[in-house]
Amino acid sequence: MRATKSDTSENRKRHGEHILISLTYIGKNIELKSGVELTRALEHWRRYFDETGLVSALVINEGYFVQNIQGSRPVVNAALAKIFDEHSKIMPNIVKLEEIEACTWDGYLIKHLTSSAEDEEYALKSFSAGSDFNPYLMKSTQIENFLKVIFEDS
Repeated sequence: MRATKSDTSENRKRHGEHILISLTYIGKNIELKSGVELTRALEHWRRYFDETGLVSALVINEGYFVQNIQGSRPVVNAALAKIFDEHSKIMPNIVKLEEIEACTWDGYLIKHLTSSAEDEEYALKSFSAGSDFNPYLMKSTQIENFLKVIFEDS
């Protein structure tokens, strides 16, 4: 028996594919020390997100990262499980999860905070709660605003 269009549509709704979510988490960048290693990992994840239809905004520096992932609920959950499985030492902390009407980002966006005076001053004075950029010390609203401002032109 062949599935009809309504059967297929109804079946897809059983797993929440029609519900878009936004998930933000923070982690420690303790596994990927070298530029080559980090570049390879980021390219791997960019391709994975493209293939699965996810969008993301990622801010990374030498010690920490903040990532917001948006897409259908089951796909975001599968991506999060894959990230945690492949990078178990990142010490992830989910800081916000919400349903959304539409995705904010356009693709897989990355901002690498350098030790330049401009990046450091911007990150520390505008959003961080400590003397160094450490998202573990930031409230979820600070993290959310930080991502919006970093990627406002994207």
